[in-house]
Amino acid sequence: MRYLFALFILCFFIDCGNPSEPKSDPNSQTTDINQTKRIVYFGDSLTAGYGLLNYEDAWPHILTNKINAEGYSYQMTNAGVSGDTTSGGLGRLEWVLAEKPSIFLLELGANDMLRGISPSVTKENLRTMIRQIKSQYPNTKILLVGMVATPNMGKKYANAFNSIYPELAKEEGVPLVPFILEKVASIRKLNQKDGIHPTEEGHRLVADTVYPYLKPLLEK
Repeated sequence: MRYLFALFILCFFIDCGNPSEPKSDPNSQTTDINQTKRIVYFGDSLTAGYGLLNYEDAWPHILTNKINAEGYSYQMTNAGVSGDTTSGGLGRLEWVLAEKPSIFLLELGANDMLRGISPSVTKENLRTMIRQIKSQYPNTKILLVGMVATPNMGKKYANAFNSIYPELAKEEGVPLVPFILEKVASIRKLNQKDGIHPTEEGHRLVADTVYPYLKPLLEK
């Protein structure tokens, strides 16, 4: 377990030092953005699909394909940026909102935790993003995607960090995925060699984790 968490930290700090822009997503294109239902997946390397050979194997693509196969009709934007923090997300939120999302999945905070950023700062950054989305697009449905702290951060820090997501969900009235890596964390065969970024199989399980929280927000 200590080995996995050591790799966890190493991997995320490497990512944090080299943030990258979202890759081009053919599913993001639309002829009339005002008439298209769109899901924006806004996050870090977990959302971006870091380390995967095929961009389409990342969980946002898997999840969007799954719901559309069930008779829904959504296009998607994968706005995951490897190494991103909540401060970084706050800085790029405005241009992502130009997509006019019907649903907005907010998955950020892991890199804040690994950098030891104060949980109060992380919480307020997430709150500001949620309120900005609500202010600009009152009809957009927001799904907050949670993370938990690694044990090496210490009990006091972990307790403060782990409370961010359930408290925000309650205070801001948004649904919550409690822990995005619930089905894959610390399971070696489901993660890449770094010990934390999911494999293709792991991304399929992440999609399964998020699915029951996203489905109630969908419209046919």
